[in-house]
Amino acid sequence: MSTATQARNVVLVHGGFVDGSGWKGVYDRLREDGYRVTVVQNPTMSLEGDAAATKRILDAQDGPTVLVGHSYGGAVISEAGNHETVSALVYIAAFAPDKGESVNTLIADPPPGAPVPPILPPADGYLLLDREKFAHSFAGDLPQDEARFLADSQVPWGLEALGGAVSHPAWRSKRSFYLVTTEDRMIPPPAQRTMAERAGATVAETGGSHAVYVSKPDVVAEFIKRAAKGAEE
Repeated sequence: MSTATQARNVVLVHGGFVDGSGWKGVYDRLREDGYRVTVVQNPTMSLEGDAAATKRILDAQDGPTVLVGHSYGGAVISEAGNHETVSALVYIAAFAPDKGESVNTLIADPPPGAPVPPILPPADGYLLLDREKFAHSFAGDLPQDEARFLADSQVPWGLEALGGAVSHPAWRSKRSFYLVTTEDRMIPPPAQRTMAERAGATVAETGGSHAVYVSKPDVVAEFIKRAAKGAEE
């Protein structure tokens, strides 16, 4: 156990193609355990805008706060996580860019044989996933109806978010934790492990799809609680 101050506040940041409602299960479990939880509804139009939306939520926190990001949300917390209230960063199957990197640069050279996310060609500066391939790629361990809902309620992901470069990665100065999803078809597990190692993160692995924050809320909530308590192992 670390001597770091225990955090009672948690801020959750969603990724691309989805909104904050997917955090409901994690939110409920953390609230049941006495945490004050806030979900950022970041617009996913630009990294700058999403970092600003997150910082506004962090400004309202009353003490040490664990900042959690899923997928593209990892880029957001890497940019916004230098905020003074942030005691730890938690990456859930997330991108963890270094200075000058973006999600775009991190996905430019996928590992050999890695699944290719079914991202459709840009339309008016935004991206969507192929609805018919969404479940297989993003939410392979969710019931069919839930996966279909996520596919049909997609939030267009702005190219400026995809291409936004991190200026001062917070993981260089903040404690970080990384939950690797071993059945992920959006961010290959080897890429997740590489980013986690580079960030010096405390790492755990779980079976699960990219939508692990929806499909395994107990596992995700427990991992966040480890970060809140300052546990290093």
